[in-house]
Amino acid sequence: MVSRFEHPAGGYKKIFETCEELAEPIPASVTGRIPAFLRGSLLRLGPGLFEVGDEPFYHLFDGQALMHKFDFKNGQVTYYRKYVRTDAYVRAITEKRVVITEFGTFAYPDPCKNIFSRFFSYFKGVEITDNCLVNVYPVGEDFYAVTETNYITKVNPETLETLKKVDMCHYVNVNGVTAHPHIENDGTVYNIGNCMGKGATLAYNIVKIPPTQKDKSDPIEKTKVVVQFPSAERFKPAYVHSFGMSENYFVFVETPVKINLLKFLSAWSIRGSNYMDCFESNESQGTLFHIAKKNPGEYINLKFKGAAIGLFHHINTYEDQGFIVFDLCAWKGFEFVYNYLWLANLRANWDEVKKAAMIAPQPEVRRYVIPLDVEREEQGKNLVSLPYTTATAVMHTDGSIWLEPEVLFSGPRQAFEFPQINYSKYAGKNYKYAYGLGLNHFIPDRICKLNVRTKETWVWQEPESYPSEPLFVQTPGGVEEDDVSSPGSGSVSPVTPHEATVCSPNSSPRCEPHGAGGACAGPLLQGPDWV
Repeated sequence: MVSRFEHPAGGYKKIFETCEELAEPIPASVTGRIPAFLRGSLLRLGPGLFEVGDEPFYHLFDGQALMHKFDFKNGQVTYYRKYVRTDAYVRAITEKRVVITEFGTFAYPDPCKNIFSRFFSYFKGVEITDNCLVNVYPVGEDFYAVTETNYITKVNPETLETLKKVDMCHYVNVNGVTAHPHIENDGTVYNIGNCMGKGATLAYNIVKIPPTQKDKSDPIEKTKVVVQFPSAERFKPAYVHSFGMSENYFVFVETPVKINLLKFLSAWSIRGSNYMDCFESNESQGTLFHIAKKNPGEYINLKFKGAAIGLFHHINTYEDQGFIVFDLCAWKGFEFVYNYLWLANLRANWDEVKKAAMIAPQPEVRRYVIPLDVEREEQGKNLVSLPYTTATAVMHTDGSIWLEPEVLFSGPRQAFEFPQINYSKYAGKNYKYAYGLGLNHFIPDRICKLNVRTKETWVWQEPESYPSEPLFVQTPGGVEEDDVSSPGSGSVSPVTPHEATVCSPNSSPRCEPHGAGGACAGPLLQGPDWV
């Protein structure tokens, strides 16, 4: 799955350029053929505004949330985009400056205020951003644009209008929730966030939002905690981007990348800081793996440990013969990968981009296996007896169980990231195929397909093309997991839309619009002929 193209011309820099809204949907250029059965809307979110007035944003995840909408009908596509009217965006546009501190950009006090007003503004406390640039997903009959704070933003999926801002802290004990929930076929939403647990210690709560209510009430109002995971450190929660869920279990991976809460709470008032300044790595911890029963929620107090990894995305989690199998897009070591996603680094010339990636943590797709019954097993023995994996679990003398993974894919500075699967049929089940966005030295330049059983890969890649991640679309009546009887070499199938490439104006050739690169996949809204 090694990249076939170099990028000396720097076309990838368009991904990190500001783009304007559209006044109305416009026809998109289509190369190839879009299946007639593909009807509905694809929503995508990503950073789209990278400077306000004379003030730039500095980190990839500071760009203000821009929502993209592709409408598919009769083999044709229209495209529309609109900024989400978050408080962060509206105030920035109104005042022509960065008003709310973002991931890597500190918002200084209004320079027009007098010295006393500016001084006291440092002591107002932390104003959390609502810049919902990461994902969009359904809750009941509504859709929410989200980031990783306690704020989620309700949007109209037809018009892309911003409807209202919701603070999850009003409904459940979490300081924030991830942008990657699990959604069951009935619409039940599960998510995770850190919280203040028993005895004033940190913990992580799995929360559950029920599906559409018969009385038409808001499902968010009925959000509840399902189970709680302990934290390895009292004042330093791990950075959590996603979690695993099988039919009967949750999997939470506690990495050594930490948020120093004391620094977080004091940084704004003392010296002016941003979120990135509050991350640190516990180089001695390694990685801790936690599991809990799903229904009823019950934490399983076993100590599973492994070497230090960074983690953003789980691929899939399932149970098999008394084991939990979970596949991850991992990054080796304890260093925080976001340290390499400053816009200055990503906009650099190709040789500089490659040089930075050479010293960054290296990506790897890994499979871990956790045994559910360990009481009768002997120390020093591999507890994993599944015949199809080389992943191991060995009990140490202190009672902890050390996990070693099976590597499903590894390519130097070539990442398989933002993974997708045939989610509606294979989430939480033994599966075969994963699809992902290929990062070449952190630059997204290909679509990948991975057979997690044989480790075979397929790649779609063309010069000067910078896609966002694929989204699986089931062919009506399709039986096979990937809907393909004999995928050809050099192709990826299916992607969205498969057999065709959609291009909007102002985009790089044969790619999705710049400003969407690095965005997480949005849902396909079902149309009348959708299956």
